[in-house]
Amino acid sequence: MNAVLLSADQMRRAETFASANLPALALMERAGKCVADAAIAMLGGVPGKTLAGKTIAVVCGPGNNGGDGFIAARLLRGLGAEVRVGMCGDLLALKGDAAEAAKRCGGRVDAVERLDLADCDLTIDALFGTGLSRDLAGEALALVMRINEWRSANRKPVLAVDVPSGLDGDTGRPRPVCVQADATVTFFRFRPGHFLLPGRAFCGRFILADIGIPEEALKMTDADTFANGPPVWAPKFPFPGERSHKFARGHALVVAGEMRRGGAARLSARGALRIGAGLVTLATPSNALAVNAAHLTAIMLAACDDARGLDALLEDRRINAVVLGPGGGIGEAMRENVARAFTAPVAPAHFEPTRAVVLDADALTSFSGALAPLIGWIKAHKGPCIMTPHDGEFARLFGEEKRIFQRVSKLDRARAAAEFTGATIVMKGADTVVASPDGRASIGRDLPPWLATAGSGDVLAGFIAGLLAQGMPAFEAASAAVWLHGACARAFGPGLIAEDLPEALPGVLKGLFPPPADPPHP
Repeated sequence: MNAVLLSADQMRRAETFASANLPALALMERAGKCVADAAIAMLGGVPGKTLAGKTIAVVCGPGNNGGDGFIAARLLRGLGAEVRVGMCGDLLALKGDAAEAAKRCGGRVDAVERLDLADCDLTIDALFGTGLSRDLAGEALALVMRINEWRSANRKPVLAVDVPSGLDGDTGRPRPVCVQADATVTFFRFRPGHFLLPGRAFCGRFILADIGIPEEALKMTDADTFANGPPVWAPKFPFPGERSHKFARGHALVVAGEMRRGGAARLSARGALRIGAGLVTLATPSNALAVNAAHLTAIMLAACDDARGLDALLEDRRINAVVLGPGGGIGEAMRENVARAFTAPVAPAHFEPTRAVVLDADALTSFSGALAPLIGWIKAHKGPCIMTPHDGEFARLFGEEKRIFQRVSKLDRARAAAEFTGATIVMKGADTVVASPDGRASIGRDLPPWLATAGSGDVLAGFIAGLLAQGMPAFEAASAAVWLHGACARAFGPGLIAEDLPEALPGVLKGLFPPPADPPHP
């Protein structure tokens, strides 16, 4: 799957570029054919074979999305299907390519309120695409609700063109309702709203169709949003080379809290080690040393009872990634530890400081209502910082910042928070968004529900830190960790608990990056 996601405006720019060499009506003809092919597949047919006996409703809107629908209707009629076309709006008011597509369609076109869906085998939703700029109302709102009622009552499928009508393709939000589709066919590139929740739940199966827009069109879009997956980060993944050794693979430090809450930090430490950090140390209160030692083998332990103890540990300047927050406690002690992580010396003078800081869970909540000092440390710090809030933590941390929290989409909120703080933001959920201060963002499109289990986020923080320790850039490290976290959960499946995630990782990595073949014998 191509990783780049395009907003409605970016997609228009790509289409404008393409139309310089290929007439817009030709693009529409290709799009309509792709819609027809998808409809044939949904009906169990074969392209070019008869659809006699099938009845299809095609609901067309007043713009180019409707034009795609008219072309699909013409092609499906040519295969022998009974095709009922309904127009939302005034047919005579159509302009440009959509008007020509309607003219070529021929046949009867009903007003949508008279369109009979009762015995149809499939409904094609070609009302509104990603260009929708206002909430549905009146006739259009009533029609969307009727399509959904028909689908539910008759258990028959709906195919959406571009996006389900009523869905904002940029934000993934219904306006205020949208069509519930069983499949969505879109063109050239997916939109953010296809993967952001709740939009993803309305789209059904995805079909990405090639309509002849050249790859060069991407240069005109300034695209900076991606569907998270290996194409986004694999080129920067830190696989060890022949001369690698444990000290070259970084040293991650995970700061634990009180004895009864030590499991969260142990999960983070295990995640950091399993994903490849050369060394991992768990900094633990003295009274929890024995408990943690009973659970850990390859992970080193160090006593750390307060901020001065953390200062002493950070004198080891080889420690180049620090995780704070998992089970760490909320309050002044945590804030002091965070301050030390940002301000402690990092490396001898002839090295560029590179210590990364990962803030999760209690480290985030400790700064609710007190963001200013944290932002100051982040922006003065020369190494990367990654913050990993879930929705509740994000609200506690940024709820008073209207410039952030009042953004409509999760993508926009994460981007605004990254720009505001200077940190890479991992806004967790089934559609986890990773946003970089430089504007890049990735959206998780296939994160399984098995991840909704205690300790899962602690492992993710460890994965991120382990990659940062090995020198992977922050945006790529966070995106890779999110994707691998999900891949581990998919590999394990039902019954997953957090401890299973690091143990599933080797199999995931082996499948993703198979080992090279043995060299031939001399």
